[in-house]
Amino acid sequence: MTIRKAKKSDVFFIVKMLADDELGKKREQFEDPLPQVYYQAFETIDQDPHQELMVVEENKEVIGVFQLTFIPYLTYQGGIRAQIEGVRIRKDYRGKGLGQKMFEWAIARSQEKGAHLLQLTTDKKRPEALRFYEKMGFVASHEGMKLHF
Repeated sequence: MTIRKAKKSDVFFIVKMLADDELGKKREQFEDPLPQVYYQAFETIDQDPHQELMVVEENKEVIGVFQLTFIPYLTYQGGIRAQIEGVRIRKDYRGKGLGQKMFEWAIARSQEKGAHLLQLTTDKKRPEALRFYEKMGFVASHEGMKLHF
């Protein structure tokens, strides 16, 4: 298993994973060829020094993805908060410990960047993800809210 920065050529496989569940099917438009908006989003992420879109590769195939965002802010004496989003593992690779390795890598990377915490959100419709995050040491310490436009 290798974790590396995503390349434009990975976008198709990333979107395929993002769309491969009940919630993702409603949000994503996975088709071949992919809509151009995904490649435009990739370019925006790739050019932002506070963003790291990472893929997990095994046998030269993309089998996982996550995005780390490093948020500088004034609280915590000018601290950095890391956020992990878009975490997916290809269905045929789930249950093999890859998620734990991904998170161990993301935690180490966040610490390396000087972040004082790593945060995430998870949809309440994904109880198995919630259990996994709790097993990894995450605590539901705050109440999250969203305003969709």
